[in-house]
Formats: sequence, structure tokens, C-alpha cells
Amino acid sequence: MNMPVNHQISKVKQYCNSLVKYSRRKTREVTIGDLPMGGENPIRIQSMTTIDTMDTQGSIEQTIRMVNAGCEYVRITAPSLKEAQNLEEIKKGLRLRGYNVPLIADIHFTPNAAELAARIVEKVRVNPGNYADKKRFEEIEYTDAAYQAELDRIRKKFTPLVKICKEHGTAMRIGTNHGSLSDRIMSRYGDTPLGMVESALEFLRVCEDLNYYNIVLSMKSSNPQVMVQAYRLLVQKLDEEGFQPYPLHLGVTEAGDGEDGRIKSSVGIGTLLEDGLGDTVRVSLTEEPEAEVPVAQELVNRYATRKTSITIPEIKEYPINPFGYTRRATHEVQNIGGHQVPRVIADFASKEKITPASFFALGYHYSVPLDKWNIADMACDYVFVNDKQVDFEIPGTLGIVYSHATWLLNKEKPRSFPFIKSADYLKGVEQSKNLNFIYACLPDVTSDLIQKLKSDSTVVLLIDTYNDHGMAEQRRLFVDLIDNDCNLPVIIGRAYRDLKPDQLQLFAATDMGGLLIDGLGDGLFIAAENCGSDKMVNETAFNILQATRTRISKTEYISCPSCGRTLFDLQETTAKIRSRTSHLKGVKIGIMGCIVNGPGEMADADYGYVGSGPGRITLYKGKEVVKKNVPTLQAVDELINLIKDGGDWMEMPN
Repeated sequence: MNMPVNHQISKVKQYCNSLVKYSRRKTREVTIGDLPMGGENPIRIQSMTTIDTMDTQGSIEQTIRMVNAGCEYVRITAPSLKEAQNLEEIKKGLRLRGYNVPLIADIHFTPNAAELAARIVEKVRVNPGNYADKKRFEEIEYTDAAYQAELDRIRKKFTPLVKICKEHGTAMRIGTNHGSLSDRIMSRYGDTPLGMVESALEFLRVCEDLNYYNIVLSMKSSNPQVMVQAYRLLVQKLDEEGFQPYPLHLGVTEAGDGEDGRIKSSVGIGTLLEDGLGDTVRVSLTEEPEAEVPVAQELVNRYATRKTSITIPEIKEYPINPFGYTRRATHEVQNIGGHQVPRVIADFASKEKITPASFFALGYHYSVPLDKWNIADMACDYVFVNDKQVDFEIPGTLGIVYSHATWLLNKEKPRSFPFIKSADYLKGVEQSKNLNFIYACLPDVTSDLIQKLKSDSTVVLLIDTYNDHGMAEQRRLFVDLIDNDCNLPVIIGRAYRDLKPDQLQLFAATDMGGLLIDGLGDGLFIAAENCGSDKMVNETAFNILQATRTRISKTEYISCPSCGRTLFDLQETTAKIRSRTSHLKGVKIGIMGCIVNGPGEMADADYGYVGSGPGRITLYKGKEVVKKNVPTLQAVDELINLIKDGGDWMEMPN
């Protein structure tokens, strides 16, 4: 019989130093060449080459580009002995050029390659899901004795590598991937964060038994929710079971490209950085590796001088389970809260004049000949216009939010709602009978305000923060509401100014995504002054909701970064598939360069496109292989046919 698994943590232990002030977790220092990680060292930046490892000169040149971009560690795939051996030539070439960057060998399936590489490079990465196991998607019933026999088998296979690393001073990352958990782990723990953690701990116990501690840990997933929960649970388990406080390598795997990949990565990585977790970062984009480096730097640089500028009251008991997702229970006000999807409020407060054309950027297009509004999938739900007038007929699905004084002049208009500051709300100003947005920061949320909010079925709280550690302040505000049984809906608001568009995407995804990951928030309001176009800001809000899996408004692509194992041009293929399927709202498509993580990471996808050999593709529906050895030139068409056969196809709108 399988052991019963408790997927719910009955007593939630704080998984970080503080929930209200920035405090980086103190970890063991790990030696990686001449550049140590963890301890008092800064958060390190790393990436991975995409070129064939047997292309020695190409690997050297690409590594140099990565280092010049700011990369501090460079990972190179070694899928077999020949690639592992060639790491020596790459290393020699780099040293002759004056580059001493520590190299990391990336190992899957091949212990002999790992054992060779550990004698050459400064660090090896092993995946506990496939180092000693082959994944067949089989569910196996284990007795306790049979399970222990499996652990003994793993120990025997893994011990030689540990001894080599110890002898040569080589560091190791034990890197769990959500998509490549072994059948053994899946059978006992399921497809869960707990299974991810236990997969790593099996290998970690062997290391500690052999007095080897030069170890980094990671818990990667293409789903930021799962990734965040797994890292948090890992930290708790390390502490509970008396392990060393090993450094953490943070990353969202198969994040994709463009703004999707950046926002998805920021939600996962940024949420953990906010709580002081993480010692090295790799952003996985389906782009050139040097393009990943500045994104990682932007995420990390926010914490070099992070402080809590306004004191936030301590959280004595966190009423949220940080290891699983449950949306905060709220009552419904109009179309906000309850079981409604999170809403998006656009900010037009700084507009000089608002016309029908102003709404084009927000997903609303007015057709003059047809005299009607066309509404896109990423059309916002409300627009805050402050004191501006909207003197034309608005789309039927849109609400207009005015400053209170201006609303008094427009209150008879349909779908017109007031924005009321909390102090004015307590004074008893006139309200809408249907929906009122009450604006407050944490210091404004007094017991008197909470009591009035609790008794008012027409209010939605719109929260803001001016604290440098704003996510923690807004989290504290949610805790106050929960502790006082105040179940009104809450819109998460953040204001930014003078940022580049990609900075806005990264920062907003971190600040707001971290709350949504914990089930907090019924909508987003991004006020962005001089940060890019209205269209970009609006789409950023929707992309954050998509990345946190709280509102799906478009096709999702689970696309791996290219590496030396990749069997086709990932960037070109991803663009080609996206151009033909981007209208399939809610469909998840996995695009994987090779078989290493493909089937597993795509377990969450509806359809999959995986390189299976030179010029050959394997197509999946869910976890099942549907077609093998499809020629690359025909594979995208065959993928479209598969989607049609699956009943998920619709023609692209004109």
C-alpha cells in the first residue's frame, strides 16, 4: 500500500524571516570556482548556452557574450559522455581568452556524463527526476519495503558522483523539475509541490550522509503558482528536518518569450525575492541567452537596497496557507469578487480629453458604419477617469469610475461609479446604490473603517501603497481584513512612474503577482505615468492575471529556452505556432526543444510539440503521444490538425 500523503499543512510555519520587512534568508556559502554563492554574497545571475556543446568555438563565443552581458555562471548541457568531455575544450578556450566564469554541466539521464563533467567544471546540475529513473508515466503501488529498495537503488547510483564532487571541490545543484518527477515520486506524492521537495530531499540525504554540503537547490515549474509553493515548502522542510540552509537557485522553467516570458518569470521569481528567498536567478526565455541576463538583473537589483520605508505591523499568525492556492472568500459586488474573475481597471486620470478613440488601447473598438463597439479578449472592465467627462455612449460591458465630486455630476449616467477616499467615506458622503470604490492604504485601514466596510454591501476596496516594500504592506492589509472577517472584494492598486515598459512589466508582475499567487485580490489597477502606451499597461494587467492562472484571456505557450539539446529552431517555431494559434483563448500549447523535460512540463498543456530527433517532431495531446517522427516542415500543420481533431479549434477572426 502507498503511504497516505497529507497535502495540507495543518500548522503553517513562517517560511521566511519576515512577512512585513525585507530580510534575506541566511544560507550556507557554496564554493563555485572563484565566485561563491549564498551567505553574504550578492544574488548571482546565470544563464545557459543554446548552441550545440560539440561546437567548441561557438560555445566559447556565446559564453563570452553572456558574460559580457553580466552573466556570472554559465550552464552548458552535457547529454552524453562526448559533450561532457568537450567541456574541457570549452573551458580551456575561455581561459585562454581571459574568461574565468564558472561553468556548470547540465545533466539528465546520464550519470557517467555527470561523473566525468564533475572532474572538469566548477558545478554540475542533476535532475533527481531522471538521474536514476526513466519516466514512463506509470502509477506504481509500492509497499514500504519496495519503496525503500528504490531509495537504496538511487543511493547506489548517485553516491559515485557525490564522492567525485567532494574530491574535486565541485559544487552541485540538485534541481527538481515539476515536469520530470519520477514515476516513483508521482505514485506516492502526486504531481504536487510536496512531491517536488521530496524528490530533492531523497538525493540531499545521500549527500549529507557522505558529509558533502557544497549544494544548491531548485524547484522549477512552468506554473509560477506551483514553483512558488514548492520553494516555500522546501525551505520549511529543510528547517524542520535539520538540513543545512542551502542556497536556492530561482527560476520559472519554460516561461516562453516576449512579455509573456518576462511576466511569468517575474511572478514566480519576484514573489520569492520579495520574501528574501533566493541566492541565484536564471530567467528562462525562448530567446538568446544574453537577453535573459538584463531581465534577471532588473529583478535582482530591486533588492540591493530594499528597505521597509514605513513600519508595517508584524503578522503574528499568517491566515493563508503559503503552500497551496485558495482564493480569499469574498462577497460579490456587481461583477467584482465572489466567483467572478479578477477585474482590470485602466487609469485615464492624466488624460487631457477622453474620446471613443481613447478606448481603442483598452480593447474597445468603435465601428462607425455599424454604430457598435467591438470588444477584444483583453478589454478592461472599468476605466478610472478622475475628474474628466465622458460625454458619449460607452460600451455596454464597461464601467466608468469618477472622482467623487465629478461622479455627483454624472451619477445618473449608466455604469457610472464613484472613487471615494476612505476619510470621506467615513464622513458619510453620498454613495452609489450599486458600486463604490473606496481608496485606502494600510495606515488608513482603522477598526472604524473595517466595521463600516463590513456592513456595506456596495463597496469594493481599492488598495494602494507608498511603501518601498509595498507588497508586504498590502499583504498586511489583507491579513487585517481576514482577521476581522471582512469579506469585501479588493482591487490591488499600484502606481509607477518614469519606467521603461519592460521594467513596468517586471515590477508590476512581482508586486501584484505575489499577492495573486496567495489567492489575494479581486482585480488590478495599474497607474503608470510615463511608462509606456495605454495598450501595453492594460495588457500587462491581463498578462499578470494569466501568469498567476487567475484569469485566462488568451492562448498560453509553455515554451522552453533553447539549449544544446534542442532539435529545431525554437524561436522561429514558437513564433510560427503563435502566429497561427494565438486566437485560441484558454488553450495551452507546449513547445519543447527535446524530450528531456518535454512530456512532463507539458502535462499541464493541452497539446505538445516536442523535438524527437533531427528534423523530426513528436506531437502530444495532454500526456499522450499522438504522432511520432513528423517531419519538421509538416509539423505545425499537423499540430493544427490535432487541435481541430481535439475540438479546440476555431477560425481566426477577421
